[in-house]
Amino acid sequence: QVQLVESGGGLVQAGGSLRLSCAASGRTFSRYAMGWFRQAAGKEREFVAHISARGDTTNYVDSVKVRFTASRDNTENSIYLQMNSLKPEDTAVYYCAVHRYSGSYYRNELYDYWGQGTQVIVSS
Repeated sequence: QVQLVESGGGLVQAGGSLRLSCAASGRTFSRYAMGWFRQAAGKEREFVAHISARGDTTNYVDSVKVRFTASRDNTENSIYLQMNSLKPEDTAVYYCAVHRYSGSYYRNELYDYWGQGTQVIVSS
């Protein structure tokens, strides 16, 4: 069992930056690849970023490539999402989750142990 707690969200102006954190409990954290997803009001949850168990491979949805960077520190049982050049369309609740089941990293049904989410609001 893994429990995840996101933090770092807030209100920021367009062009600004935020760094999200996701703290995990459980001794098996370092075995799992992890993902970041987001859900805007009235929309379905969408994939944002994926990071491998060792943190040496990352993947992003096209809309955030270059602007967002996923990282992890397995000694701290945490993953991070550095978000730069934020746009109003990045406004959403951001979630981290464990990529528990093998398969495509962008499919949210392959993830488990979702956190409660952290709200990001980007004003224009």
